[in-house]
Amino acid sequence: MTTWILLRGLTRERRHWGAFPRQLALEFPEAPVVPLELPGNGELNALASPASIAGMAAFCRGELARAGIAPPYLLLGMSLGAMVAAAWAAAHPGEVAGCVLVSASLGGFSPPHRRLRPRAWPALLAILAARTAEARERRILGLTSGLAGTHPQVIAEWAEIRRSRPVGARNGLRQLLAAARYRAPRRAPAPTLVLAGARDGLVDPRCSREIARRWRCPLAVHPRAGHDLPLDDGPWVVREIRQWLALFPD
Repeated sequence: MTTWILLRGLTRERRHWGAFPRQLALEFPEAPVVPLELPGNGELNALASPASIAGMAAFCRGELARAGIAPPYLLLGMSLGAMVAAAWAAAHPGEVAGCVLVSASLGGFSPPHRRLRPRAWPALLAILAARTAEARERRILGLTSGLAGTHPQVIAEWAEIRRSRPVGARNGLRQLLAAARYRAPRRAPAPTLVLAGARDGLVDPRCSREIARRWRCPLAVHPRAGHDLPLDDGPWVVREIRQWLALFPD
């Protein structure tokens, strides 16, 4: 049985997936859906984040082994999680049936000013300067969603997550440095689908286009969504995955 493994992004935890795991499970009832925490985030916020993407992938594999969840896996990674998925598949191709990379940017494929848009820097500084959890999450929503006005309820939910399981600044920096240092394999390590939002304010969608070009894999771009595609339009993400999987023989 193939298991979906969900890998979230920088300093975010599995509760930030919101309704998406349930949406994915309803579409693929035969495949368990397992949202994993990256070390340093969520329930694992007391741990030190590994200083490399490979270290994060190794930790996740260990968590699944301890839980008795055997491969094959379908890896769905968003942003930083997409790098973890790519590194995992490259190091252990025999256990990865496929990868879905959401709002991804890979070192060696795109220049730094596309991997993190210069226009995002003022918003990031404003997030750091915000005095309350609600103010920070409101700014994060504005930066990561192309449809922020349709998700007012998540600000309170995300603020409670921040208060209950804060991610330390040191861990945030270690994750950021790991992402900056990561270099992707030249060829797709597994069958891959690339998804992006045309209104991504954090990562230039051309990063996703470059991944698809170099790896010769399918790409779908949502015309209105931002960086957080599962939040902006989870059903669209699920439909694109269904169409992609339909291309594979049974």
